[in-house]
Amino acid sequence: MAVIDDKPDLGAAALVPAAVIESFRLDGAVLLKGYLRDWVEPLRAGIERNLAEPGPHQRVYTPKGGSGRFVGDYCNWARIPEYRRFVFESPAARIAQQLMGSRTVRLFHEHVLIKEPGTREVTPWHHDQPYYCVDGTQTVSLWMPLDPVPRDVCVEYVAGSHRWGRWFRPSKFTGVAYDHKADTLEDMPDIGAHRSDYRLLGWDVELGDAIAFHFLTVHGAPGNPSANRRRAFASRWIGDDATYAVRSGEISPPFPGLEQRLKPGDPLAAEEFPLVIG
Repeated sequence: MAVIDDKPDLGAAALVPAAVIESFRLDGAVLLKGYLRDWVEPLRAGIERNLAEPGPHQRVYTPKGGSGRFVGDYCNWARIPEYRRFVFESPAARIAQQLMGSRTVRLFHEHVLIKEPGTREVTPWHHDQPYYCVDGTQTVSLWMPLDPVPRDVCVEYVAGSHRWGRWFRPSKFTGVAYDHKADTLEDMPDIGAHRSDYRLLGWDVELGDAIAFHFLTVHGAPGNPSANRRRAFASRWIGDDATYAVRSGEISPPFPGLEQRLKPGDPLAAEEFPLVIG
């Protein structure tokens, strides 16, 4: 499992080593060490602002009376200054550019996921692209925890699953399947019951680290039975070949009104997806 050097040079190029790019290409997920350490405190402040001022898409996945609290929110980068600065000023877009092998880089959206201590809810096995209004292969998410995450509560990734050529039916994090009609979508295999059949990637993730993964990489996460918070900020990026797609059912994020401005196959040149490099 290749990782980015723990003390990277964050100069103009911020070059990702070729071995890491190759691991990302083959495995669909790779640990990046230390590139984002200067952004931990700003993003912590942004998440606290976000929790105090939730966006219209905030979801609480813990049922009433359940222990802990699992909450998510997304598409708030334009109104939360810490998120906006991260998008335009951090090395994230340059890292995404090199992992995707793309000339241009657009933000698709940001997504925060918080599992408070004692949270039982798991993140079900899924991959992201069937949820999204995006076609294309040049995609990457940077999942950045804002608390140290030991391996036993880390997100896990099925190595090479982005190259299976299979698309799985999306479901809500409550476990309810989306009503997608496409015949090409399959039910997600029961990976948890057959763990030995797969090469599962996961790491001890420290402050300043991030996990980069492709939009089609299958992943899931356990609950958080520990006494520590597990706050994470995910930035999702798209490259040259990303185009607007219409799915056969509900999408997430919804991006209302986008269908009136874009046709299937159009580049995602819209204000919701700012061009950061290009």
